[in-house]
Amino acid sequence: MFAYKCIAEALFVFFIAVTFTGGYFAVRAKYIMHAVMGLAVSLLGIAGLYFHLGSPFLAMMQVLIYVGAVCIIIAFGIMVGPKPQADEEKRVLGKRNALLAGAACLLGFGLLTVTVVQATWVPATVKTGDMTVRFLGESLLNQFCLSFELISVILLTAIIGALIIANIGKEEAES
Repeated sequence: MFAYKCIAEALFVFFIAVTFTGGYFAVRAKYIMHAVMGLAVSLLGIAGLYFHLGSPFLAMMQVLIYVGAVCIIIAFGIMVGPKPQADEEKRVLGKRNALLAGAACLLGFGLLTVTVVQATWVPATVKTGDMTVRFLGESLLNQFCLSFELISVILLTAIIGALIIANIGKEEAES
């Protein structure tokens, strides 16, 4: 039993490390396609956390929608959109913007820390062994209805955003 808990804790830490590593590479990437790859790795880490915490349905939706659809749509928008000009590539973050970004990060970190410390944590009650279509359908209609609706709205927003990006790139190429 002790070995199982140690493996479970190590797996949890691994998924957190994958999430933060992907996020770091997404933020620090020199090229935008590398940033998209970092985002995909980070989202895969989050899917691993969902699965580890007892929500296989949300883990599958995370991989299907965010990693599969959103990252592909972002990559498509990058390929279709206009290429940046030479002076746009050399933008430097001003001191005022860096200070505001740091303050926003500290505020967000503080709010998340307070939320995590004050939260009441209960174990998940989802059956993780049953992966039949019937179980997924019942879970979708009963337990994860709101989650599924939110995920579908995000996917719709990503599709509309990709169409807008493609249209802007097409208009600039024509002019």
